[in-house]
Amino acid sequence: MKYKHARKQNQRIEQITDSILVIGADIAKKTHVARAVDFRGIELGKDCVFDNDHHGLSKLVAWMKELQRQHRKTGIVLGIEPTGHYWFPLAEFLEREGVKLVIVNPHHVNKSKELEDNSPTKNDYKDAKVIADLVRNGKYSEPRLPVSIYADLRILMNLREKVMVNLGQVQRRIQNWLDRFFPEYGQVFKDWEGKASLITLSEFPIPSEVVALDASTIVLRWKKDVKRAVGSKRAVQLVEAARTSIGLTQGVAAAKIELKTLLEQYEMFAKQLDDIMLEVERLLAQIPGTKEMLTIPGVATVTLAGFLAEVGNMGDYDHAQQIIRLAGFNLKENSSGKKKGKSTITKRGRSRLRALLFRAVMPMVAKNAEFKALHQYFTKRSQNPLKKKQSLVALCGKLIRVLYTLGTQCIPYHPDEVLGPVRQAQLQMAA
Repeated sequence: MKYKHARKQNQRIEQITDSILVIGADIAKKTHVARAVDFRGIELGKDCVFDNDHHGLSKLVAWMKELQRQHRKTGIVLGIEPTGHYWFPLAEFLEREGVKLVIVNPHHVNKSKELEDNSPTKNDYKDAKVIADLVRNGKYSEPRLPVSIYADLRILMNLREKVMVNLGQVQRRIQNWLDRFFPEYGQVFKDWEGKASLITLSEFPIPSEVVALDASTIVLRWKKDVKRAVGSKRAVQLVEAARTSIGLTQGVAAAKIELKTLLEQYEMFAKQLDDIMLEVERLLAQIPGTKEMLTIPGVATVTLAGFLAEVGNMGDYDHAQQIIRLAGFNLKENSSGKKKGKSTITKRGRSRLRALLFRAVMPMVAKNAEFKALHQYFTKRSQNPLKKKQSLVALCGKLIRVLYTLGTQCIPYHPDEVLGPVRQAQLQMAA
């Protein structure tokens, strides 16, 4: 079944009938405000102000149930504007209570607020009514909160991203230290993260300490933990570099403490990263279709884990176009009269998913023969050739469709079957 956004919009509108109680809630960190309307927008009852704790959420549910009883409604739809992470506990609480939760786009709330009272005024009480009106008009979407393995996967991949940031900061600080106290170090060790280099930085990082040791002593120390790739030649280079070093000689005692602290942080973050990826691989092994998706040349474990962490269970989607829209890769065009504007992506979606796919596609045009040929076809075709960045965006959509097909049907990657006969003709033209 081909996914049609227009039909989905109609389905949302049809769900809001005269028997549905529509609630709009403005979410904050501690105190929330909710207002209720019917399907025509007539406000029902008074507003409800409730706290972000069990007592407050129970108060909200009791208030909604009472309004439902008074006005003889058979169902409840509660809409919110997703504000950071504060709405997650509310969403899980309402799911346990059997209340349907939907979300509205913050851009829509901001642009619709003047329709309420012809004023740009913004406050929690007004926003709750604006959200309720958007919901009754079908301008909402149903959140896809990850559950089970996918919830664990999202938390781990978010944590991995934060650990990577911290690890990168420590790596740059260590390089900063070397630039100050041992600038010639890079001439001896191209990569300071090697085993022999880390031993050197841990035990005799200052040039004067290296000079005090002879090359044979340094080699003996290296050989205790490193069996290959280091020898007397490297040790002699290190001693000569230390002897002529222009590194700082003042404050070296404190500098050693600084480097020790940085190396401890480096080892801690590196270990955390390894532990996270081990758990991620264990989770991926439990998800059907991951083995087949990893057969795509250029798609690594990190890419697939990040994709599934953002998308969740692909069985919940009817078509790959829904994932394309979720990522914000669907096209928009500004046209008026005879003027036809350029088509660009909407960017109305998960920015992290969009960035991950774009970073994944860039090496794929070099490593994956089919994606490379498609990239050449898109950029060099005679009619409507795309710019390189436009082609990469188009290939992001293609990658989503390929991942969706392989993941839902559990079939291995095969160019003839996955890309289709039309694409095969294009590949022959591009070859």
